[in-house]
Amino acid sequence: MTLTPMPALPGPPGNDKAAHAFAFAVLTLPISLLAPRSLIWLMPLALAYGGAIELIQPYVGRSRELADLIADGVGILAGAALGRGLSRLFARRG
Repeated sequence: MTLTPMPALPGPPGNDKAAHAFAFAVLTLPISLLAPRSLIWLMPLALAYGGAIELIQPYVGRSRELADLIADGVGILAGAALGRGLSRLFARRG
């Protein structure tokens, strides 16, 4: 979806930032649960992936926005933090 023409999203302007954060949280959450040591390379790689998408978007009729990359980073951190927190919670119960 990141490299297709942008449909109008319902809601207030900037709503797509929440979608960016959510998508990148979903990207990092499983690794943070299943292979937390992999976060050391996954997090920078995921941010580089978001940056590459932003660099390519002007060539497919979309705009390049630093705010999107920042939202990606917020999602990466949120997904990793949530995964680590859930891991610890499950470890205490088990």
